[in-house]
Amino acid sequence: MVRGEHPGSFRRRTVAGCCALLLGALASSTAAQATSPPNDSGSDRLDPRITEIMRKPDYPNAQWGLLQRDPDSGRVVHSRFAEQFFIPGSTAKLFSVSGTWTTLGGDHRFRTPLYAVGERRGSTLEGNLDLVAQGDLTMGGRTRPDGTVAYTDLDHTYANSFPGATLTPENPLAGIDLIAQQVRRSGITQVDGNVIVDERLFLPEPVFDPTPTPLIINDNLIDLLTTPGDRPGAPAQLDWRPKVAPYRVTSTVKTVAAGEPTDIEVTTSDNGTRIQLSGTIAADADPALKVSDIADPAAFGRTALIEALERAGVEVTANPTGPNPADRLPSSYEGRPRVATYTSPPYAQYAKLIFKVSHNLGANLGLCLMAVTTGSQDCMDGFPVLAGFLDRAGVDRKQVQLADGRGGNPVDRATPKALVQMLTYWLRTPEAERFRNSLPILGVDGLLANNCRDCPARGKVFAKTGAAVGLDALNNRLGVGAITLAGYLDKGNGHFDVFYAGVNGASTPTTDVNGVLDIANDLAMISAYLQEEAARRGD
Repeated sequence: MVRGEHPGSFRRRTVAGCCALLLGALASSTAAQATSPPNDSGSDRLDPRITEIMRKPDYPNAQWGLLQRDPDSGRVVHSRFAEQFFIPGSTAKLFSVSGTWTTLGGDHRFRTPLYAVGERRGSTLEGNLDLVAQGDLTMGGRTRPDGTVAYTDLDHTYANSFPGATLTPENPLAGIDLIAQQVRRSGITQVDGNVIVDERLFLPEPVFDPTPTPLIINDNLIDLLTTPGDRPGAPAQLDWRPKVAPYRVTSTVKTVAAGEPTDIEVTTSDNGTRIQLSGTIAADADPALKVSDIADPAAFGRTALIEALERAGVEVTANPTGPNPADRLPSSYEGRPRVATYTSPPYAQYAKLIFKVSHNLGANLGLCLMAVTTGSQDCMDGFPVLAGFLDRAGVDRKQVQLADGRGGNPVDRATPKALVQMLTYWLRTPEAERFRNSLPILGVDGLLANNCRDCPARGKVFAKTGAAVGLDALNNRLGVGAITLAGYLDKGNGHFDVFYAGVNGASTPTTDVNGVLDIANDLAMISAYLQEEAARRGD
């Protein structure tokens, strides 16, 4: 658990399920599909297998939404409450990421410069090195040798909410190390001064959770990996990253017999730099991943860069730990020599990461980046940019409510029609294929990797997942505000139907998160049946 939680509160935390989290505002709808007519029923009857899912006794108070459209003819194939608001979960990212992608450009690269501010005397800089943060989501920490961005099917950002999260093998400090190496190649071997992170690009917006920062290293998280010891009773093995002062991690986790519970709690000091793991891990368990927040990303980045400079052969006289001295930043860098630059992969690679793993920080960051394009430091100024894009894209903006980029605010709502309009827009662009392949693919990757792995629709549904889950304390179960899917159904020969399928107001029998996965699998199977039907129908 994290600092401030009551012991044993794992079951009380918001559950990631398959995507975004939403605590405190679950759906209040009833089983309207049984008592009220849908907006329109489309021209075809639903596959009986889909009807059977929707009528399961597991969904007595839930409401289902559905819209499937043939974009070539404009024909509505199926429709169920297409213009009614649903909690979107992470399908809301289709709006925010699309806006960021179009505003910046899919090939946009973030170039993070390092300036020498002071006097250069031979190999010594008498002054400061200023790293000017540009809102780069990964700073090289996920970049593969081929320039693509790495991800796993269940991202480390969900490690505290859902078991099975794994790490990518890339060095989370790779970009910082490359900058330090460039400084050394520039001829500087000593800095008689300081290293400062310039994070004036935008201001933190506390409405956004998680809150983006201009400098992000390892998603502003410390990864904590526990592996069973060699026998029951032995101390568990601990590894953590990125190892940057003054962060320290200790563990009292013990190995227990095979089949016994794995229950690891994480506690931190008030400033977040002292992290303690306790609890148990089963002898036959896979390595268990937890994360802890980096309390001050700018100070963390400053220390990380000073340590990287030392590894590269550049001595810095300033104390490597402590607060980031932002009050020493110049008003302008005009005329200051740029001694290093880290260049990111193209934004489309970041969009793929955000979609595949439902990366909440990256989705919220997009609104800040859209605001920056207007000259504003206020992340909320990204919403007018997004609104203008949606208008141009042909999305009925009145059928969307957003207060963040990730789909985790109680305000967030979207109709099936608006989501289908968003997806239809991309089909008319030169980047249609690139966008489609950035979405999770049924039975193949991302948050749909483990669904429908052996069914005929495997690899033929491209869809953003969404979830909104919280504790129903009254009934000691999980309230599932939403499980949603929105994307494309491959009909063959380069043609695709656009669809939305979602359920609001469901619940699980207990607090076991596997109940959420069961609902998510029902949605995945609905998408599979829709794809099979679309393929049979053809063009």
